[in-house]
Order: sequence, then structure tokens, then C-alpha cells
Amino acid sequence: MVNRTLIRGLDKNIEDVVLEEDLLAYYGADAEISLNQLIDGTVVRIEKEFVIVDVGYKSEGAIPVSEWEEDEEAPKPGDKVKVLVEELEDTMTGEDVSARGMIVLSKRKAAKIEAWNEMMQRVKEGDVVDGKVTKKIKGGLLVDIGVNVFLPASQVDVRRPSDISEFIDQTIKCVVLKIDETRRNIVVSRRALIEQERAEKKTSLLNELEVGQIREGTVKNIAEFGAFIDLGGIDGLLHITDMSWGRITDPKELVKIDQKIEVMVLQIDYEKEKISLGLKQKTPSPWEHVEEKYPIGAKVKGVVVNVMSYGAFVKLEEGVEGLVHISEMSWTKRINHPNEILSQGQEIDVVILGINKEKQEISLGVKQTTSNPWETVDQKYPVGMRVKGVVRNLTNYGAFIEIEEGIDGLLHVSDMSWVRKITHPNEVVKKNDEIECVVTSVDKKNRRIALGLKQLSEDPWVNRIPEKYKPNQIVAGKVTKITNFGVFVSLEDDLEGLLHISELANHKVENPEDVVKVGEEIEVMVLRVDADERKIGLSRKRAEWTDEEAEAAAEEEAPVVSSTPTVKPENLKGGMGGDAGPLFKLPGQE
Repeated sequence: MVNRTLIRGLDKNIEDVVLEEDLLAYYGADAEISLNQLIDGTVVRIEKEFVIVDVGYKSEGAIPVSEWEEDEEAPKPGDKVKVLVEELEDTMTGEDVSARGMIVLSKRKAAKIEAWNEMMQRVKEGDVVDGKVTKKIKGGLLVDIGVNVFLPASQVDVRRPSDISEFIDQTIKCVVLKIDETRRNIVVSRRALIEQERAEKKTSLLNELEVGQIREGTVKNIAEFGAFIDLGGIDGLLHITDMSWGRITDPKELVKIDQKIEVMVLQIDYEKEKISLGLKQKTPSPWEHVEEKYPIGAKVKGVVVNVMSYGAFVKLEEGVEGLVHISEMSWTKRINHPNEILSQGQEIDVVILGINKEKQEISLGVKQTTSNPWETVDQKYPVGMRVKGVVRNLTNYGAFIEIEEGIDGLLHVSDMSWVRKITHPNEVVKKNDEIECVVTSVDKKNRRIALGLKQLSEDPWVNRIPEKYKPNQIVAGKVTKITNFGVFVSLEDDLEGLLHISELANHKVENPEDVVKVGEEIEVMVLRVDADERKIGLSRKRAEWTDEEAEAAAEEEAPVVSSTPTVKPENLKGGMGGDAGPLFKLPGQE
């Protein structure tokens, strides 16, 4: 029914404002048209912007020409058309003033309503429908199944695609999830349909699968630890360790998303519905005949694939790697880290040292590719040979001298001087000093070479010192060190004698520092020179005696040596008297 409203300017022959009942009386009371009504009409004429349609009403209706699609046949008078009544009071504007006073109609909306009504006759929730994806909208996709329906992004696939727009213009199958007739809205799901189909296939596939089978699958997802393969209803895990017999750091090195591959079924857990797959198992293991291909002692080529702090892994062939331990890299060179001599990707020669087929481990050596210089070191450096080297390191007991790269000799403190007491090697040599030494011994088994510095010159204790220093001789010296048992006195460079505390003074001395000071020059008497023990015994008190005191002392000491017919001072073990005390010992003569 026409609402009771004021209608303006419907005809020039009536007043500008009339009541509804007056209008009906003017046009006829038998015509009833309501808003949103679907009615049939006939095209009367075509104007510039509108198509004029007769719907059996006292006034004609107007439809915008734009409602006819480009691919549709253009309207012409006499065409039948289904329309929707949108407005009973004209609200249209345009250059064609003849359109004024007409009701507003829509062909496009009428078509959509008809399509919806038809769809409601044949589709219900749970039905599977086919449709073409037309566009991407906020939150998902529009799918044309006869009417536009909404496919949420979360329902596009089992795993949400990175870009759902790739489905545009594709024809897909979906299941109807929800129909809202009031809002004329339908929500569909492609994912639910896929999951339903996969569930049906999974049960069937689990009954077919057997360990050892080769199956074709599609890579669906890739993780750090491996790839998930769709076998056609159920996913299996292809672990990274089962992809190749060789070394792989990333599964993407071998597979990519949506790739078709053949895999072997390794394990099936029917309860948890988990399947383990393998790719490398399709080919024989390279370790099957490894002992025949790589016998112990064989020299082969390989490529360094990884360098660790303890060694380097070397690939002999695809799937077969061995370890060169840091201790097997050089016969002589001191290696702190393998990267000092090896780098990733480097091709090297190695020698097979050992094979553990069960654990798939091979021990390799690099130094074994060259001769061991220690095997001939005694021939190259015989005892007595003079050699030059560089001081590489100092310890408390000596200095290590590098006589060639990787071969060191030990210069012990006891072999640094014939006469001087050396407490630390830095008193004689410094690090990086170049020095000359004499080879004193060679131990091939333990890889040791002993060197001597003092052996470069003649031993002064053989002739020179015993001839120069005689018992009872008065000599000058300088105090170099004071201990609780006596004083060391330097007689010449690198030669010291011991002045025992009992020989410091005629009176009893409790503390030697009460009598002498370091650096003080004093006169002493030589009591004894022992070339074998390399000792010189001294006395300060005897050097200050008068002839009478010396004679008196000799008489007192006479009973001590009375059993000897002839007594000479140099034959007395304690020097000039029994209380002379211990004498100085050089290093190595303890």
C-alpha cells in the first residue's frame, strides 16, 4: 500500500500537495505497490540516463541504465524485466525531467534477491558447494556460488597460506558453515572440507602403509629439524638426519614447499598416528663397505667440512666423514686451534688411522702424510753438535730453544754456566734471544733434546780454577748473598765461594749480617778447592790471623789429623779446620 504521506508534483494537472486518498481517487484505487516488492515490468522507452518501465502502476518506474552490465544485451522497448521497488516518492535527479514523478526501481537488486531465494531453495548448512573466488576482502575472500558468500582467511586451508589472494579466479569446493537469511549472508569453509576429506583418507592410508614402503608425498612444511610430508591424508616427518647420508645443516638445502618427493616409511605409530620417513634410505649406506674402500694406512683425499676446537671433520665422500684430531695434525708444530692450518672447504691429503663401522667413525691423520722428523733427529743433531736456535719459552728449570720449526731442545739451568749458580734462566737468556748451544743428549722415543750452553767453553774446574786458587791463599772478594748458614763471596765473574758462618769471625756469630753486608769487599783465605764437587771453601777469620794465631790454631787442630803422617791443608775435608763447615755447591751437584 502507498503510505499516507505528502506527495509533491506528481502531475501538473493537480494541486502541488494532495492527500493519499485524493491521489488514489485520481489514479485509481485498484493499483497496490509496496516498498521492497519484487514485480514484473515492461520496458517502455530508453532515455539518456534511465530505462522507463511500466509496472502496472498509475505512474511508470525508472531504472538507471548503468544497472545493465556491459556483457548484457542492451534493453529495448517491450523487454520483460523483474524489478525491485526502492522508492515510491521520486528522489532521483537528472537532466531528463520526464523521469520526475516516477517510482524508483532496481533491476540489479531484484536479480540478487531472486538469486538468493533460489539459493535458499537448494542449499542448506553442511552442503558442499562449488564457487569461484572473485576478490579478496577484509578478513577473507568472496566466493561466487550463485550468490557471493564469505570464506574467512582462517578457513581457506589447513595451514593458513601466506597470501590468500593467490586463490582469486580459482574454482574451489567449500562446505556451508552458516546461513543468515535475515542478513542474506552465507559463511563457507574450504578447510573444514579438506580436514574431513583428510580424516577419511587418513584411516584408509594408515591401513595401507607398511614399513619399508616407498610413497610419494608433498612437502607441506619445513622446520629446523626436518620437513613434514603430506602422504595424501596424513603427514609424516622426514627428519633432517634421514634426508641424506651426507652433512646437512638446513632441510631447505634438499627440499622446498609443495615439492613432490618419494620417501621411505621408516616407522609407524598407529596409536599416535605418527609416521617417520626417510629419504637417504632409498640408496645404500656408504658405510656398508667402508673398511674395504678405506683400509688402515691408506692415503686419501678429502675436503674439510667443519673445524672445531678439538679437530677438523673431513669428507671423504658423500655421507662418509672422518675426524682429524688436533694431535694428528703436525709432528712438530704447536697447534692451539685447528684453524691455524686448516680451513673449511680446503682439500687435503689424510691417512686412515682407524675405523669404527658400528659408530660410523673414522680417525684420520694429516701429519702421517709426511715423514716424522723425530725418526732421524739423532742423525740430524748428533751429541756434541753445535746448533743455533731461538729462545721460545722460559720456565723455572730452564729455557726451551727452537732449533727448527717444531723441534725444541731444553737448556737446563744446570747447563748454563760452569761456575755460576743460576736460580732462573732469565739471568742468562731472554725470550726470542738467538743463541748457540751444544747438543748433550737426544731421546727419540720421548722426543727430547738436551742442550748445553756452558759446554761451548772448556770446564774451568778442570785446570784453571784449581791452579789459580790454592789452599791458604788470601784473595779479595765481594759479598753477593747472605744466608743463615753463611755468606757467598764472588771471587771473579761467575765464580763464588762459601764463607761458612763459623769462619766469619773469631767469636761466635749468630747472624752473618752483623758482620758483613751484601756488596762489601772483604779478604778471605781459601780453605779448600774441590774440582769434583765444584766447591771453594773460604774463611774470613783466618785471613785476619797473625802468624802466632795461625800456629796456635794449627797446634789445636793437630790431634784431629794426628792419624795422618803428613797433613796438608788441601787434604782436609773441612778445609783448614774441623769447624770450617759445609762448602758451596753448584747447581746439579747436590
